[in-house]
Amino acid sequence: MTNQDFDWEKFETKGFGEGYSKKEREEMAKMYDNTLTQITEKEVVKGTIVGINSRDVIVNIGFKSDGLVPVTEFRDTPDIKIGDEVEVFIEEQENTNGQLVLSRRKAKIVYAWQNIQQALDGDVIIEGLVKRRTKGGLIVDIYGVEAFLPGSQIDVKPIRDFDIFVGKKMEVKVVKINYTNDNVVVSHKVLIEKDIEKQKAEILNNLEKGQVLEGVIKNMTNFGVFIDLGGVDGLLHITDISWGRINHPEEVLSLDQKVNVVVLDFDDEKKRISLGMKQLTSHPWDSLSADIVVGSKVKGKIVNVADYGAFLEILPGVEGLIHVSEMSWSQHLRNPQDFIKVGDELEAVVITLDRDERKMSLGIKQLTEDPWNKQDVLTKYGVGTKHSGIVRNLTNFGLFIELEEGIDGLVHVSDLSWTKKIKHPSEFVKVGDTLDVQVLELDVENRRLALGHKQLEENPWDTFETVFTVGSVHKCSILSKNDKGATLELPYGVEGFVAAKQLVKEDGSVAEAGENLDFKVLEFSKDEKRIVLSHTAMHSDEVIEEKAPKKAAAGKKAAAPKVAPAEKSTLGDIEALSALKEQMEEGAKKKTAKKKKSDEEESEE
Repeated sequence: MTNQDFDWEKFETKGFGEGYSKKEREEMAKMYDNTLTQITEKEVVKGTIVGINSRDVIVNIGFKSDGLVPVTEFRDTPDIKIGDEVEVFIEEQENTNGQLVLSRRKAKIVYAWQNIQQALDGDVIIEGLVKRRTKGGLIVDIYGVEAFLPGSQIDVKPIRDFDIFVGKKMEVKVVKINYTNDNVVVSHKVLIEKDIEKQKAEILNNLEKGQVLEGVIKNMTNFGVFIDLGGVDGLLHITDISWGRINHPEEVLSLDQKVNVVVLDFDDEKKRISLGMKQLTSHPWDSLSADIVVGSKVKGKIVNVADYGAFLEILPGVEGLIHVSEMSWSQHLRNPQDFIKVGDELEAVVITLDRDERKMSLGIKQLTEDPWNKQDVLTKYGVGTKHSGIVRNLTNFGLFIELEEGIDGLVHVSDLSWTKKIKHPSEFVKVGDTLDVQVLELDVENRRLALGHKQLEENPWDTFETVFTVGSVHKCSILSKNDKGATLELPYGVEGFVAAKQLVKEDGSVAEAGENLDFKVLEFSKDEKRIVLSHTAMHSDEVIEEKAPKKAAAGKKAAAPKVAPAEKSTLGDIEALSALKEQMEEGAKKKTAKKKKSDEEESEE
């Protein structure tokens, strides 16, 4: 070929590919396009590792250029090599540097969410790794996604320590997906419940009263414990745990403890099962020693105190009631807590015993001698002896004083004061006061004491008889006044009475309460403790003249016509009146004594 024949224009190309004709370039581009794969951003594709360096892993996905994946995203597979196939996520076909951007981490996330959705749709069981505990549950890694496992979904029984699951593998099921928050909720409990349903059905079908089962305590309350019998729960009431008294199940049982229980009852629908534990052992009453009889002394611990008494536990499950009346010889019932408290260890005496009914009554006052049976009671509380006691009770007719534990006496209201007329004992003393008394009567057989307070002093009326003689005048104060008359305060604190018509003053006015005036004694009665006075008599003899004619008339009626015997007849009449007066006074004394005795008998009843 000569130089003229050589195509210098074709040979002298200035760029890559410019030496091809248009037709040749189109054919070459067509061949090149057939070797490339059409890709879409934000999807997962498979690729082949074609190179590895310190920073990146080079992956060929069949695109016009290879993509780079940070080597840090292959930490979970340190043994990767050229030629391995991997799944990658296409983030960008071409970045600012013209580079294909891939991500294995995002590919794993997309793949994981696809698998999670398939697991939810297909009710598939997934194995996950518990990474850590969090508030209310656990975080479980499934397919590289962190899922939440609530504490209530870990097991059918309450879980108190979540840390024991951290770092362990656990099978779970997806129960909820929230794509908005990228939140997944899983459950392990649903896997257990399926197995339990079979056990539960088998247990309920074979359930019988008296059947002994093994269970695990899953929950405790103040009224009992709930026991898992293998898929079905039963209630063991606190009263069926032990024959003895317990305040809380935790005193004898603990959570997760395995126990044997007996079926006591269950309803027709078999939804509630009542269990017992103490029924697996014999009742302690059956093993109660035969040596314990009425009158025996027993020891125990107080387990309960009520308003009416306390319960003494002799053995676990064997209790006796100590009634408040059996705690002290005192006849005045008080609060049992004044004597004993829960936890006290005491000795008591058996009063009644019924082994068939499993009942026992006890007493602690029987450990000491009955004060009424003591040998010195006759001399200690003999008539005339003086004592000091505490006022325990007030009545309309008197008050009761406790001289010592178990020894009470009655002070009649009439025996409180020589001078004051006391209508009710509350005017003189109150409950709890200490009062000095003297024994008036003693009846050991009927356990009665008649006491008096005024008897500690001499009867002032013996002296008043010489002071307030008929006709004597005294300065008195009018204490109170009514339609019938007025009550006066005489010297020495004694009270007297004046009729309304005897309150008229010399000027014709009537004396009023609070005034201090002179009064003349018209009548004095030591036995009736009565003094009648008059102010009108101070300025008029009308009162004296009224009485004198009556006595004279009576004398004349009894006297003979002769003048001489008239004086004798008057003296005889006076003697007759005196005898009649003594007879009336004696009758009044008997009536008063009879009333006091009647009041005492009424109080005893």
